[in-house]
Amino acid sequence: MATLTRSAVRAALLGAGLLVASQALAQQQKITVAWYGGNWGDAFRTCVAEPYTKATGVTVVPEVGTSTTTLAKLQQQKGAPTIDVAWMDGGISELAAEAGVLDTLDPGAIPNMKNVIDQGLYRNGGAAYAVSSGYYSLGIAYNTKDVPQPPTSWKDLWKPEYAGAVAIPSPANSSGVPFVFFLARVFSVDPSNLAPLYSKLASLDTALFFDSSGAATNAYQSGEAIIGAHFNVGAWDLIDKGLPIGFAVPKEGAWATDARLHLVKGAPNKAAAQKFIDTALTQEAAACLATRLYLGPAVKDVQVPKDVARKLPWGADGSVKNLSLFDWNIINSRRAEVTDAWNRQVARKR
Repeated sequence: MATLTRSAVRAALLGAGLLVASQALAQQQKITVAWYGGNWGDAFRTCVAEPYTKATGVTVVPEVGTSTTTLAKLQQQKGAPTIDVAWMDGGISELAAEAGVLDTLDPGAIPNMKNVIDQGLYRNGGAAYAVSSGYYSLGIAYNTKDVPQPPTSWKDLWKPEYAGAVAIPSPANSSGVPFVFFLARVFSVDPSNLAPLYSKLASLDTALFFDSSGAATNAYQSGEAIIGAHFNVGAWDLIDKGLPIGFAVPKEGAWATDARLHLVKGAPNKAAAQKFIDTALTQEAAACLATRLYLGPAVKDVQVPKDVARKLPWGADGSVKNLSLFDWNIINSRRAEVTDAWNRQVARKR
């Protein structure tokens, strides 16, 4: 009887161990990833989430929202997050790092980090907190029926024939605050005193200040806006769908930033989340995102068709070195000030 009892105990312990293991495995069968809406989210699903799920069996549950919305959620969930991985834009990424909601990216657990260009890894000290999944630029989108000649300058947005049909980003959009500083360059306004620029923006007869890329796309698609700022990603998506939209890089240039991946601090499914980020850093994923979104790859040696290459933010033969990138620490240090001034001096005067 003693032998049987010991055998029964061993069997019970083994069963309990298997049960615990299976429960742990079940918990790893799902991760939550914050990403953007519209064609961005569709591309992230196709290029990263679906290959990841096919390889691992882990389901990806999207948490759709803008970068600022995602950061707000991470701050609310600090200490007990439900999101494992988050895509956020440059600028918001730095704010998330300051807020203490991001974990360190470990090259040992994410070996494909070695495939990323130096500019695409963002560090505090020696530790990486974000990695780029591709660059995009902000230029001018326009309706080719209403605006037959491509605009050549950002100042064209103030032409009287476009009154009431112009779209530009609000500070709620990740491009909104840097756009203010970019326009300061265009109009030769001293960035230490932006009051003249706010007056100029207040005089612009707009159809809308867009909070999200999707809202801008909808405005150009519906005809609510016939000209204004838009990302190369959104503009080319409309062009590829056969809509009468053009995309121009004015003589003053276009500024650029990137979409970045982050591991959430305290992620409930950390190992699975790290594998997801690793999947996003393959050449296959980067080429897919370049093809679907025209994101300039941060992964080295990515090959894309010529028709795709010409639509990347740096053009057919350029690289990240050709982009006009801002120092986000400077931008962020004045974000609250610019947002407040915009709300008082621009938005309320519409």
